[in-house]
Amino acid sequence: MQGVGGISAYYRWDNQKDKIQEIKKQQILQQLRMTEQKVKAHEMAHKVAGGELTGPVQYKYQKGPDGKLYIVGGEVPIKIKQGKTPEETTEIAQKIKRAALAPADPSPQDRAVAARATVMEIQAKIEMMKKNLEEKNKISIYA
Repeated sequence: MQGVGGISAYYRWDNQKDKIQEIKKQQILQQLRMTEQKVKAHEMAHKVAGGELTGPVQYKYQKGPDGKLYIVGGEVPIKIKQGKTPEETTEIAQKIKRAALAPADPSPQDRAVAARATVMEIQAKIEMMKKNLEEKNKISIYA
């Protein structure tokens, strides 16, 4: 048989358990809100820097303990395309790199896109150097 102290201790423990659960819930919600803000800022940085080379932002959601959906991930597609000239390709590649590396904390995928754009830029510059060399050789032959 439990005494009066036993019952009140049980209610105090139950009340503390409820408070702990509420604190945990608030911590999870705070983390979800912070993650949402970071993801939105990250994806907006890509969007602003990439301009017309970017597609629509696509978000990933998670339901919080309050039943609401929170953004926990996202992506902005960046169109990797060649220009009509090596000079235009170089400009596009530089813009792709700026867009990929625009966030304060680029992801491994962001870095991979930037690396791909760097390769594209180097190839375009090699093409420009070849053209310049060919033009110099033509001039010196006819000079």
